[in-house]
Amino acid sequence: MTLETSPSVPLTPELLSAIAGILLSLLASYLPGFSAWFDRLTGIHKRLVMLGLLLLSAAGIVGLSCAGVGQAFGLPAACDQNAAILVIQAFLLALVTNQSTYVITPDNTPAKSQAKAKTLPRRTTR
Repeated sequence: MTLETSPSVPLTPELLSAIAGILLSLLASYLPGFSAWFDRLTGIHKRLVMLGLLLLSAAGIVGLSCAGVGQAFGLPAACDQNAAILVIQAFLLALVTNQSTYVITPDNTPAKSQAKAKTLPRRTTR
């Protein structure tokens, strides 16, 4: 009897960008030094910083792929119009996964938890 192994998940720029989006969201929420700095930013600055980091990660992943460095990890090596489209796709996937992760992760900072508790409507008993 032989055991069949499941096929491995192909490592693509889109997958790496999605993982980067998730990791950036988790780091902004939980990494002590970074999350404290990130929490002090205003709403618009938080969005701009995250947008820049996501664009940088998507472009970096596709750039490594174009440079041929990604071939060691199974990434395609192409620097043409398709690579430009790939940057956009990778960025959009990173953006979606980042924001989805942000929405579903619990907020463990005491100040934010207290602020949320104050804004929640109170249930009245009849």
